[in-house]
Amino acid sequence: MDSGTRSTRVLALRMAGTAVAVALAVGLTPSTATAAPRRPSDTQIAQAQAQADAVAGRIGELTGRLAAAQDTVDAARAQAVIALDEYQATEAAAQTAKQQADTAAAAAAQATADLGVARDDVVAFARRSYMQGSTYPEAAALLTAGDPGQLIERAALLEAAGAHRSDVLDTVTVLQQQAAAADEVARTTLASATALQEQAAATLAVAQAAEASAREQAAALDTQQAQLQTELAAAQAQLSGLIGERAAADRVAQVAPQPTPAPTVSVPPAPSGNQEQAGSGNASAAQQAIDAAMAYLGTPYAWGGGGTRGPGPGQAPDLGIIGFDCSGLTQYAYAQAGISIPRNSRAQYAALPKVSSDDLQAGDLVFWATDPSNPSTIYHVALYLGNGKVVQAPESGDVVKVSTMWWRGYAGAARPSA
Repeated sequence: MDSGTRSTRVLALRMAGTAVAVALAVGLTPSTATAAPRRPSDTQIAQAQAQADAVAGRIGELTGRLAAAQDTVDAARAQAVIALDEYQATEAAAQTAKQQADTAAAAAAQATADLGVARDDVVAFARRSYMQGSTYPEAAALLTAGDPGQLIERAALLEAAGAHRSDVLDTVTVLQQQAAAADEVARTTLASATALQEQAAATLAVAQAAEASAREQAAALDTQQAQLQTELAAAQAQLSGLIGERAAADRVAQVAPQPTPAPTVSVPPAPSGNQEQAGSGNASAAQQAIDAAMAYLGTPYAWGGGGTRGPGPGQAPDLGIIGFDCSGLTQYAYAQAGISIPRNSRAQYAALPKVSSDDLQAGDLVFWATDPSNPSTIYHVALYLGNGKVVQAPESGDVVKVSTMWWRGYAGAARPSA
């Protein structure tokens, strides 16, 4: 007997039992109830089957609603992190521009000081010329010479004085031009730094609003999940009563969302920035990074927190929380290995040499995106440990921890130690 026929007969027997139970429930007479059970009619079997199908359909609907609600929250969180990434990138650009503005301001101040010195030289030269009589008309100076030797000497002095005067004036002209150019650069870079700082503040506000919205949706999901889970448990119990626990479990498994399996073929990293394929890398540096991250297991997730110097205060709505966000953890880990990488996840992915999925090794950074083919939608990074495990700072309310590698939304990997 094949499994399909056996299942049909088992189901028929269970339906028969259900029909008898229903008959007892509606109050058949004792004599009827104790009589030998009759085979349920085709109508009864069909009705029982329809009832089981309806319950299974309800389970599928509830499971789908749960999955859809979770997807909505996950998408909101991803968008909030992308917005945070944008802020961090803009803030980094603003800091760089501020440093350039400071350097330009110092150069402008030095050029102005040099110009002042040159102008003092002009005044001093004019004073000396007047006091030494070299401002007399050249012919008069030569005619008053007492002898040919003095005539030659005065002619040489007049020529030197004229050359010196020309050099001093040329120097002042050049320095005036340099001071004006330096001042223009200083004003331009300061304006750029100010604009970037204002842009960073605006992107932070957008990111904070997105994160607040995501958290509201997550809180609403918690309430919705509790209700749906109660309904789902009741439906599963009802299905078990109709067709048995094992058959019910099989039906539930058929409608449950399935995790994305590990790729069976190599998944190339999404193209972005540095598209060089990574070499074997430095195993010692990779292990140092892993050890640094693992030393902070249990540290709170702080939205926007942490970096090269270790855990740091989060941005609102995580003000007061000292910890790491995902890219803060990976930046810190590699800083301890002597390798500098950018602060945010998209910039880390863009800057580093890439690794295909079948070449992952311990110490690689792995990235996820809302659209795996589009690196601009990267929202999460973790440190690969090997053997299908990662260490990560996952999300607010959670802590730095070791997790099983997942493949849904996987965008690619990069190797900082290469």
